[in-house]
Amino acid sequence: MIVDEQRRNQRSDPSYRVCAQSSGGINADHELAHSVQLDLLPCSSSSRRSSSVAGRNKLGWRLDADFPFDNGFRVVQFTPPGSGCSVQFGTKITPATPGSAQGLYLVVSDVEAARKDLVARGIEVSEVFHPRTPGAQFQTDGSGRISGPAPEHSTYNLFATFRDPDGNGWLFQEITTRLPGRGLSNLAVTTLTELLQEAEKHHSEYEPTAPKHHWSGWYAAYIVARQDGKTSEEAAKDAKLHIEGGTLTTP
Repeated sequence: MIVDEQRRNQRSDPSYRVCAQSSGGINADHELAHSVQLDLLPCSSSSRRSSSVAGRNKLGWRLDADFPFDNGFRVVQFTPPGSGCSVQFGTKITPATPGSAQGLYLVVSDVEAARKDLVARGIEVSEVFHPRTPGAQFQTDGSGRISGPAPEHSTYNLFATFRDPDGNGWLFQEITTRLPGRGLSNLAVTTLTELLQEAEKHHSEYEPTAPKHHWSGWYAAYIVARQDGKTSEEAAKDAKLHIEGGTLTTP
Protein backbone atom coordinates (compact mmCIF):
# COMPACT_ATOMS: atom_id res chain seq x y z
CA MET A 1 0.00 0.00 0.00
CA ILE A 2 1.31 3.41 -0.95
CA VAL A 3 1.67 5.95 1.81
CA ASP A 4 2.66 9.58 1.76
CA GLU A 5 5.78 11.02 3.33
CA GLN A 6 4.10 12.04 6.55
CA ARG A 7 2.71 8.55 7.07
CA ARG A 8 6.15 7.04 6.51
CA ASN A 9 7.53 9.27 9.23
CA GLN A 10 4.85 8.30 11.69
CA ARG A 11 4.94 4.50 11.63
CA SER A 12 4.96 4.42 15.43
CA ASP A 13 1.63 6.23 15.67
CA PRO A 14 -1.57 4.21 16.17
CA SER A 15 -3.10 3.12 12.89
CA TYR A 16 -6.72 3.50 12.03
CA ARG A 17 -9.19 0.91 10.86
CA VAL A 18 -12.14 1.27 8.51
CA CYS A 19 -15.06 -1.04 9.43
CA ALA A 20 -17.73 -2.31 7.04
CA GLN A 21 -20.30 -2.22 9.83
CA SER A 22 -22.60 0.78 9.99
CA SER A 23 -22.93 2.71 13.20
CA GLY A 24 -25.03 5.55 14.52
CA GLY A 25 -23.57 9.00 14.80
CA ILE A 26 -23.95 12.67 13.97
CA ASN A 27 -23.62 13.85 10.38
CA ALA A 28 -22.56 17.22 9.05
CA ASP A 29 -25.99 18.71 9.66
CA HIS A 30 -26.01 17.44 13.28
CA GLU A 31 -28.83 14.99 12.55
CA LEU A 32 -28.78 11.56 14.14
CA ALA A 33 -27.74 8.85 11.70
CA HIS A 34 -30.19 5.95 11.44
CA SER A 35 -28.38 2.65 11.01
CA VAL A 36 -30.13 -0.61 10.10
CA GLN A 37 -28.38 -3.20 12.25
CA LEU A 38 -30.71 -6.18 12.41
CA ASP A 39 -33.33 -8.21 10.53
CA LEU A 40 -35.59 -10.80 12.16
CA LEU A 41 -36.12 -14.10 10.36
CA PRO A 42 -39.00 -16.54 10.80
CA CYS A 43 -37.57 -19.82 12.04
CA SER A 44 -38.74 -23.44 12.10
CA SER A 45 -40.02 -25.26 15.18
CA SER A 46 -37.74 -25.95 18.12
CA SER A 47 -37.18 -29.50 16.88
CA ARG A 48 -35.45 -28.12 13.78
CA ARG A 49 -33.80 -25.07 15.31
CA SER A 50 -30.46 -26.79 15.81
CA SER A 51 -30.36 -27.61 12.09
CA SER A 52 -31.11 -23.94 11.35
CA VAL A 53 -28.07 -22.93 13.38
CA ALA A 54 -25.91 -25.58 11.71
CA GLY A 55 -27.19 -24.55 8.29
CA ARG A 56 -26.22 -20.93 8.76
CA ASN A 57 -22.83 -22.02 10.06
CA LYS A 58 -22.52 -23.86 6.76
CA LEU A 59 -23.15 -20.59 4.94
CA GLY A 60 -19.98 -19.22 6.53
CA TRP A 61 -21.82 -16.61 8.57
CA ARG A 62 -20.42 -15.55 11.94
CA LEU A 63 -22.33 -16.80 14.97
CA ASP A 64 -22.64 -13.80 17.30
CA ALA A 65 -25.01 -15.12 19.95
CA ASP A 66 -27.10 -18.13 20.96
CA PHE A 67 -28.89 -17.36 24.22
CA PRO A 68 -31.67 -19.59 25.60
CA PHE A 69 -33.74 -18.41 28.59
CA ASP A 70 -35.76 -20.20 31.25
CA ASN A 71 -39.07 -18.88 29.90
CA GLY A 72 -38.55 -20.55 26.52
CA PHE A 73 -37.25 -17.44 24.75
CA ARG A 74 -34.14 -18.05 22.64
CA VAL A 75 -32.26 -15.66 20.41
CA VAL A 76 -29.69 -16.67 17.81
CA GLN A 77 -27.77 -14.05 15.84
CA PHE A 78 -25.60 -14.45 12.74
CA THR A 79 -23.76 -11.88 10.63
CA PRO A 80 -22.88 -12.51 6.96
CA PRO A 81 -19.25 -11.79 5.99
CA GLY A 82 -18.51 -8.06 5.86
CA SER A 83 -22.11 -7.09 6.64
CA GLY A 84 -23.09 -4.18 8.86
CA CYS A 85 -26.49 -5.79 9.40
CA SER A 86 -27.07 -9.05 11.30
CA VAL A 87 -29.97 -11.51 11.31
CA GLN A 88 -31.74 -12.99 14.32
CA PHE A 89 -34.05 -15.95 14.75
CA GLY A 90 -35.07 -18.14 17.63
CA THR A 91 -38.07 -18.86 19.87
CA LYS A 92 -40.80 -16.34 20.68
CA ILE A 93 -39.26 -13.73 18.37
CA THR A 94 -41.70 -13.43 15.47
CA PRO A 95 -45.06 -15.01 14.59
CA ALA A 96 -44.20 -15.02 10.87
CA THR A 97 -44.30 -18.37 9.08
CA PRO A 98 -40.88 -20.00 8.47
CA GLY A 99 -39.87 -19.49 4.86
CA SER A 100 -42.15 -16.49 4.40
CA ALA A 101 -39.28 -13.99 4.22
CA GLN A 102 -38.30 -13.64 0.56
CA GLY A 103 -36.08 -11.33 -1.49
CA LEU A 104 -33.56 -10.74 1.30
CA TYR A 105 -30.62 -8.92 -0.26
CA LEU A 106 -26.94 -9.80 0.14
CA VAL A 107 -24.92 -7.24 -1.82
CA VAL A 108 -21.59 -8.49 -3.17
CA SER A 109 -18.90 -7.10 -5.44
CA ASP A 110 -18.58 -10.37 -7.40
CA VAL A 111 -21.71 -12.53 -7.64
CA GLU A 112 -19.92 -15.35 -9.48
CA ALA A 113 -17.35 -15.66 -6.68
CA ALA A 114 -20.07 -15.48 -4.01
CA ARG A 115 -22.04 -18.22 -5.74
CA LYS A 116 -19.00 -20.48 -6.11
CA ASP A 117 -18.20 -20.07 -2.42
CA LEU A 118 -21.66 -21.23 -1.32
CA VAL A 119 -21.74 -24.08 -3.84
CA ALA A 120 -18.38 -25.27 -2.46
CA ARG A 121 -20.02 -25.29 0.99
CA GLY A 122 -22.74 -27.58 -0.27
CA ILE A 123 -25.43 -24.90 -0.66
CA GLU A 124 -27.79 -25.05 -3.63
CA VAL A 125 -27.61 -21.72 -5.47
CA SER A 126 -29.31 -20.68 -8.70
CA GLU A 127 -27.29 -19.88 -11.77
CA VAL A 128 -26.18 -16.28 -12.14
CA PHE A 129 -28.79 -14.32 -14.08
CA HIS A 130 -30.05 -10.87 -15.02
CA PRO A 131 -33.72 -9.86 -15.30
CA ARG A 132 -35.42 -9.93 -18.69
CA THR A 133 -38.37 -8.09 -17.18
CA PRO A 134 -38.35 -5.67 -14.21
CA GLY A 135 -38.66 -7.49 -10.88
CA ALA A 136 -37.84 -10.91 -12.32
CA GLN A 137 -35.29 -11.45 -9.56
CA PHE A 138 -38.18 -11.72 -7.08
CA GLN A 139 -40.13 -14.38 -9.00
CA THR A 140 -39.71 -17.68 -7.17
CA ASP A 141 -40.59 -19.70 -10.29
CA GLY A 142 -37.60 -18.25 -12.14
CA SER A 143 -39.68 -16.58 -14.85
CA GLY A 144 -38.31 -13.51 -16.60
CA ARG A 145 -34.67 -14.41 -15.98
CA ILE A 146 -31.84 -14.56 -18.51
CA SER A 147 -28.83 -16.70 -17.70
CA GLY A 148 -25.48 -14.94 -17.37
CA PRO A 149 -24.35 -11.33 -16.96
CA ALA A 150 -26.36 -8.33 -18.07
CA PRO A 151 -25.27 -6.41 -21.18
CA GLU A 152 -21.99 -4.61 -20.47
CA HIS A 153 -22.05 -6.32 -17.06
CA SER A 154 -23.99 -3.36 -15.67
CA THR A 155 -23.91 -2.82 -11.92
CA TYR A 156 -27.06 -3.54 -9.85
CA ASN A 157 -28.28 -5.96 -12.52
CA LEU A 158 -26.71 -9.35 -11.81
CA PHE A 159 -28.19 -11.85 -9.33
CA ALA A 160 -28.21 -15.37 -7.89
CA THR A 161 -30.67 -16.83 -5.38
CA PHE A 162 -30.63 -19.43 -2.61
CA ARG A 163 -32.68 -20.46 0.43
CA ASP A 164 -31.63 -20.74 4.06
CA PRO A 165 -32.47 -23.87 6.12
CA ASP A 166 -35.95 -22.50 6.92
CA GLY A 167 -36.81 -21.74 3.31
CA ASN A 168 -36.36 -17.97 3.49
CA GLY A 169 -35.24 -16.64 0.12
CA TRP A 170 -31.95 -14.78 -0.31
CA LEU A 171 -30.76 -12.77 -3.26
CA PHE A 172 -27.15 -12.05 -4.17
CA GLN A 173 -26.94 -8.72 -6.00
CA GLU A 174 -23.69 -7.58 -7.60
CA ILE A 175 -22.87 -3.90 -7.13
CA THR A 176 -19.53 -2.73 -8.46
CA THR A 177 -20.26 1.00 -8.75
CA ARG A 178 -23.03 2.76 -6.87
CA LEU A 179 -25.23 5.51 -8.26
CA PRO A 180 -24.09 9.10 -7.52
CA GLY A 181 -24.63 10.07 -3.90
CA ARG A 182 -25.09 6.46 -2.78
CA GLY A 183 -21.62 6.01 -1.28
CA LEU A 184 -19.03 3.38 -2.11
CA SER A 185 -19.58 -0.25 -2.96
CA ASN A 186 -18.37 -3.00 -0.62
CA LEU A 187 -15.04 -2.12 1.01
CA ALA A 188 -13.13 -5.10 -0.29
CA VAL A 189 -9.33 -5.00 -0.01
CA THR A 190 -8.94 -3.76 -3.58
CA THR A 191 -11.56 -1.02 -3.09
CA LEU A 192 -10.00 0.15 0.17
CA THR A 193 -6.52 0.09 -1.37
CA GLU A 194 -7.68 2.32 -4.22
CA LEU A 195 -9.43 4.61 -1.74
CA LEU A 196 -6.30 4.99 0.39
CA GLN A 197 -4.21 5.72 -2.69
CA GLU A 198 -6.75 8.32 -3.75
CA ALA A 199 -6.66 9.87 -0.26
CA GLU A 200 -2.87 9.89 -0.35
CA LYS A 201 -2.87 11.82 -3.63
CA HIS A 202 -5.22 14.51 -2.33
CA HIS A 203 -3.47 14.71 1.03
CA SER A 204 -0.11 15.19 -0.69
CA GLU A 205 -1.60 18.15 -2.56
CA TYR A 206 -2.96 19.61 0.67
CA GLU A 207 0.03 19.00 2.94
CA PRO A 208 2.48 21.69 1.67
CA THR A 209 0.19 24.53 2.82
CA ALA A 210 -1.56 22.69 5.67
CA PRO A 211 -1.26 23.51 9.37
CA LYS A 212 0.44 20.94 11.54
CA HIS A 213 -1.79 17.87 11.82
CA HIS A 214 -1.81 14.09 11.97
CA TRP A 215 -2.42 12.34 8.66
CA SER A 216 -4.96 9.96 10.23
CA GLY A 217 -7.48 12.73 10.90
CA TRP A 218 -7.37 13.93 7.29
CA TYR A 219 -7.57 10.38 5.89
CA ALA A 220 -10.48 9.47 8.19
CA ALA A 221 -12.52 12.53 7.20
CA TYR A 222 -11.79 11.89 3.53
CA ILE A 223 -12.82 8.23 3.65
CA VAL A 224 -16.01 8.93 5.59
CA ALA A 225 -16.98 11.58 3.02
CA ARG A 226 -16.34 9.17 0.13
CA GLN A 227 -18.42 6.50 1.87
CA ASP A 228 -21.22 9.06 2.16
CA GLY A 229 -21.27 9.43 -1.62
CA LYS A 230 -19.26 12.62 -2.04
CA THR A 231 -16.85 13.16 -4.93
CA SER A 232 -13.11 13.05 -4.35
CA GLU A 233 -12.98 16.84 -4.58
CA GLU A 234 -15.78 17.25 -2.02
CA ALA A 235 -14.12 14.67 0.24
CA ALA A 236 -10.81 16.56 0.09
CA LYS A 237 -12.65 19.76 1.01
CA ASP A 238 -14.31 18.02 3.97
CA ALA A 239 -10.97 16.65 5.13
CA LYS A 240 -9.43 20.12 4.93
CA LEU A 241 -12.31 21.59 6.94
CA HIS A 242 -11.99 18.79 9.48
CA ILE A 243 -8.37 19.75 10.07
CA GLU A 244 -8.87 23.50 9.96
CA GLY A 245 -12.41 23.79 11.26
CA GLY A 246 -15.46 24.86 9.28
CA THR A 247 -18.78 23.67 7.88
CA LEU A 248 -18.74 20.36 6.04
CA THR A 249 -20.37 19.95 2.67
CA THR A 250 -23.60 18.02 2.27
CA PRO A 251 -24.05 15.26 -0.35
